[in-house]
Amino acid sequence: MPAAQAVDRYFRISERGSSVAREVRGGFATFFTMAYILVLNPLILGSTEDKFGTQLSTGQLVTATALVAAVMTAAMGLGGNLPLALAAGLGLNAVVAYQLAPLMSWDDAMGLVVLEGILICLLVVTGLREAVMHAIPKPLKQAISVGIGMFIAFIGFIDAGFATRIPGETGSVPVQLGATGQLSGWPVLVFCLGVLLTIALMARGVRGAILISIVTMTAVAIAINELAEMRPLAWGLTVPSFPDDIVALPDFGLVGSFSLFGAFEQVGAVTLVLLVFTLLLSDFFDTMGTVVGVSSEAGLLDERGRVPNLGRVLLIDGAAAVAGGAASASSGTSYIESAAGVGEGARTGFASLVTGALFGLALFLTPLATVVPAQAAAPALVAVGFLLMAQVRHIDWQSYEIAIPAFLTIAVMPFTYSITNGIGAGFLAYVTLKAALGKAREVHPLLWGAAALFAVYFAIDPIEQLFGA
Repeated sequence: MPAAQAVDRYFRISERGSSVAREVRGGFATFFTMAYILVLNPLILGSTEDKFGTQLSTGQLVTATALVAAVMTAAMGLGGNLPLALAAGLGLNAVVAYQLAPLMSWDDAMGLVVLEGILICLLVVTGLREAVMHAIPKPLKQAISVGIGMFIAFIGFIDAGFATRIPGETGSVPVQLGATGQLSGWPVLVFCLGVLLTIALMARGVRGAILISIVTMTAVAIAINELAEMRPLAWGLTVPSFPDDIVALPDFGLVGSFSLFGAFEQVGAVTLVLLVFTLLLSDFFDTMGTVVGVSSEAGLLDERGRVPNLGRVLLIDGAAAVAGGAASASSGTSYIESAAGVGEGARTGFASLVTGALFGLALFLTPLATVVPAQAAAPALVAVGFLLMAQVRHIDWQSYEIAIPAFLTIAVMPFTYSITNGIGAGFLAYVTLKAALGKAREVHPLLWGAAALFAVYFAIDPIEQLFGA
């Protein structure tokens, strides 16, 4: 058939030793492995308020998340010809929800995401992306991922009610087990069972373990809610109950709700630069690791270890960040879960077209995603935290000049509830130790500049007092 031959030539399916059947199977595998983002992204972005007390609609967030994933994954398939799927990035959405939103409106926060994506695209076009990559030592990159993993896991424990802030007490520990110092109530039980189910499925290597756990525990939560006749507030924001409809028209109310320069009126210049830098850093290195890892798994690297069509791939990934901000879904990025599709035989962008089409179909299934309570979804945050934490094994803990900055990066993020603070602490410790050991020349000038910005960031209050601001 001429059409089939044209598709084969365009995507180089036969040339890469694949088949249409394998590509379709791989596209489905990738979708079911990462479909949990349709629940987790709304959970993270929808569970917090911006500076003005506004919360985003869960239904609209599901639509925005599915839309960005569908469009940008299809774009990667057509433009990059890699079996690589994109969606709102975990870790990146935590920065938006817990770092940006408390300082400004949601529109302003999403505008910063758009700016970050534009900056990434410019770095790709000018060839500076590689320069920035080399500026940050690999152990610090790994420590940042580990710290974000700890932070995300902590958010999961808090959202599920497994850990809570102790109200009205001074001189006490800041958090406790459950609401009263012990676990109580059906919702927390759902979370605990969900964690056990997720880790058991992961340990057995079950594909789509996170999604299977979310679906299973949502069903359990619905059954408990019906049989126990629980108070709605016991579950938090989302009460698990059978939806009136399974299919509904998507609500695009959040698409286009961003203010490109509104954040400039809400925060100082130094804070603004650091916030954009934090987004850029997280997006930047996660993408490079994912693209290389998936391409290597698929056997697509050339003899020099280069990724095919790398320029276009990185440009599309940068465009995903822009699209994510413009749709209020937070920054879009490449997903390591794409390796599941590669494991099923996917070798070309045709698999990405399949995955993108499935995300497009999910646009009409919003009612299903909006019945998932936090207690059924939060185990996925703990699981993702573990996956990010695994990179800690690559850090040289025998070398103080590496280990101490890495430790501070990892510890400060969850302990101060701030990804930015963790990165800043690690950078400052790293340049300080290098200077103290007479190795200042080993530090890239870009890293010196970033450390200087963080020094001002941490000392902004005394600086303002000094100059009478």
